Amino acid sequence: MTLSAAQNPDIRGVFLKELEDSFREMGEKSFRARQVFDWIYKKGASDFDAMKNLPPELRTKLKEKFLLSPPQIATEHHSIDGTKKFLFSMADREKVETVIIPTNTRATVCVSTQAGCKFGCKFCASGIGGWTRNLTAAEILSEILYAKAKSNTHPLSHIVFMGTGEPLDNYDNLMRAIRLINAPEGLGIAARRITVSTCGVIPKILQMATEGLQIELAISLHGYNDESRKVLMPVNKKYPMNELISACREYIKATKRQITFEYILIKDVTCSPEAVRELSVLFKGMICKMNLIPYNPVSEFDHKTPSRQEMLDFQESLERAGIHATIRTPRGRDVAAACGQLRHEQQKVSP
Repeated sequence: MTLSAAQNPDIRGVFLKELEDSFREMGEKSFRARQVFDWIYKKGASDFDAMKNLPPELRTKLKEKFLLSPPQIATEHHSIDGTKKFLFSMADREKVETVIIPTNTRATVCVSTQAGCKFGCKFCASGIGGWTRNLTAAEILSEILYAKAKSNTHPLSHIVFMGTGEPLDNYDNLMRAIRLINAPEGLGIAARRITVSTCGVIPKILQMATEGLQIELAISLHGYNDESRKVLMPVNKKYPMNELISACREYIKATKRQITFEYILIKDVTCSPEAVRELSVLFKGMICKMNLIPYNPVSEFDHKTPSRQEMLDFQESLERAGIHATIRTPRGRDVAAACGQLRHEQQKVSP
C-alpha cells in the first residue's frame, strides 16, 4: 500500500539520512535523527512523548509530520512449546500475523509481508482468503519491533520472512525493511541472519542477488519435478522448476550463500523413491540444503502427514543420495502457528 499525500509517513519506514534531511528542513539539528532512531530501535519507543531527551517543541513537530503508534493486537496465543503468535489489526483493519520462535538462548521472529497471498499454494492457509494488499516497510518493522519487545528474555537474533504473503511480490517494501533491520543505527541484525522465503519469483531472486547483501534465501520447492510441483504450486506454470534452479545457481554464485530448499512432506504426494532420484539430479553440484517440513493440516486441503518413520526414511534416502536434509521440528501447532492459519481462522469467524 502506498501512503497518499494526505497521510503522514510512518517514521519506522524512514532511513536515517531521510530523517536527517527532514530535520534540517524543519530547522532542527540533524543529530536529533540519531536520537529518534535510538529511541525506536534500541529502546523500543512507540510514542514520541516517550523520547524525553528531545525538546518538547521538537516532539510536537514530529507528531505533526510523522506517524508512530504501537500496533493493535487482535488476538495473541502462547504455545506450550514457548512459541508466541500475534494477530495484528492494521489501520485499515486488515489482519497480519507474526510468530516468535524461541530457543534456549535466542529468538527468531517470523514476519508477514502482505495481507493475504496471491499465489494459492495447495497446502497453505495464507492464500485461502485471497490477497488484499502489500504491507509498507513501516508495517513490517512494526511487527518486528513488537516481537523484539515481547521476546526480551530471549534476545531477537534472526528474522525470517516466512509469514503470510510472498515477500518478493512486495520487493521494494521488503528491501527497505531489510536495510533498516540490517543498519547499525536500526536493529543491527546481520544480513546472514535474515532469511527471505519465496515460492520462486525468478526475476526478483535475480534482482536480490545484486543488492550487495548476503541475505539467506529459502525456496519453497515442495515438488521434485515440474509435474509434482505444479500440483501444489500454481506459480510453477509461470516459473518452471529448471528455470528456478538456474536462478538459484546464479544467486549462489553472486552471494556465495547456501540456499535452503523448503520441502513439504505430504503422505503419498512428496515422499517417494522417485522424489529422491529426481532431487539428487536437480541439486547436483549445488551448495544447498533441504528443510523437510511435516505437513500441518488445513481443513480445506485433503492431505495427510506421513508417519514419523516414513519421514525419517525419506530423510535417510536423501542423505544417501548426497543431499543434506533435516526435518523441521513443528512449533506452535496448538496455536495455529503455521503460515496464515490464525488469520484464516479469524476470517472464518468474522462477519
